[in-house]
Amino acid sequence: MKIFIMTDLEGISGISRKEQVDNSERYALERLMADVNAAVRGAFDGGADEVYVEDGHGGGRNFIKELLDPRAVQVGNAGTGVKTMTEVDAMFLIGAHAMSGTLNAFLDHTQSSMTWHDYYVNGKRCGEIAQEAIYAGAFGVPVVMVSGDLTACTEARQFLGNIRTAVVKYAVCRNEAECVPEEEAEALIYEAAKAAMSRIGETKPYKIILPAEIKIEYNRADYCDDAAKWSGAERLDARTLRKVIDKIEVYRDILI
Repeated sequence: MKIFIMTDLEGISGISRKEQVDNSERYALERLMADVNAAVRGAFDGGADEVYVEDGHGGGRNFIKELLDPRAVQVGNAGTGVKTMTEVDAMFLIGAHAMSGTLNAFLDHTQSSMTWHDYYVNGKRCGEIAQEAIYAGAFGVPVVMVSGDLTACTEARQFLGNIRTAVVKYAVCRNEAECVPEEEAEALIYEAAKAAMSRIGETKPYKIILPAEIKIEYNRADYCDDAAKWSGAERLDARTLRKVIDKIEVYRDILI
């Protein structure tokens, strides 16, 4: 049984202020490793044979390698090579955040909080949780566990059904959160990861209808100008680009 863990930073336990993410504070990165390791422990104790992890935030320069559970294999930007979805049985999302425009969410955004306003797949507004699930689902891989703030976990269940989640914080406003105590948060992640292992084979992959329409509304017309120059996507109006895809082979297929 092989598990792939994708990480982000905004939904990691103990991170309660926007500045901690913007500055990649040492404490924030240590908490990232603690959450990842809790998920790794849960996966192995739940029956995993192999666990692969990827640093998915800001270009993949956040892992403190010496703090990573030695049983886990880091892949991707800073690791030993990308592990394709065809080689794993399920995916966990650790440190997830809610999509742009979500009320009472800590650091809500989709891809870029500066340039992207909203992102749609087949007319449905989505965020990065759905993106990960769509990509994995194209290879028949289900997302079975998510950790993050309350809104991220709620969003995950809305898209993916009755999966396992670990709520590690609650937003006070967009840029501030109240965090669950560290040891409690790690225990929640561990238990959710361990329990999620028993759902593999029952939880369905998240599949979209193809051909699929991908649409992005940008925050300003000049951001749309820049994206239109290199993307080749259809321009619908001052702030919106659109494309239609008939297959999903790489992650960029579902972006513009």
